[in-house]
Amino acid sequence: MLVQVAQHADDLARATAWYSTLLAREPVAAFDPPGLVFFDLDGVRLLVDRAAPSALIYLRVDDIDEAVARARDAGTEVVTPPHPIFSHHDDSLGPAGSDEWQAFVRDSEGNLVGLVEQRLG
Repeated sequence: MLVQVAQHADDLARATAWYSTLLAREPVAAFDPPGLVFFDLDGVRLLVDRAAPSALIYLRVDDIDEAVARARDAGTEVVTPPHPIFSHHDDSLGPAGSDEWQAFVRDSEGNLVGLVEQRLG
C-alpha cells in the first residue's frame, strides 16, 4: 500500500504555499532543516522535499474546475485544461459509471502535476 510520495521543491516556503492553495489544506508537519513539509492526502503523505527528485503525481480533487480556477488565480500555469479522459465501465480503475477528468498544471517549482476528478455520469 502506498504510504508516501515525495515531490521536489527548490523553495520550500513557496512550494508549501502553492500546495496549501491547491489542496485547500495546510501541511501537517514541517522540519526545516532539513527542508521537509508533509501534507496528509487522506492517509497518504505528500512530502515536499528539497532533496527529492521531481515526480509526476496525480492528485484527486472533488471539483477539477474549481481546483484549476484556484490554481490559475494563484498564478499557476495550466498546461492542459480539464477534459474527460475515459469512462469507467467497471470498478477496475475507478467507480463504474463515472467519467475520469484530468488537467495538468505546473507547481511553483516547475513540476508537472496531474489533477483527477471522478464525475458520475
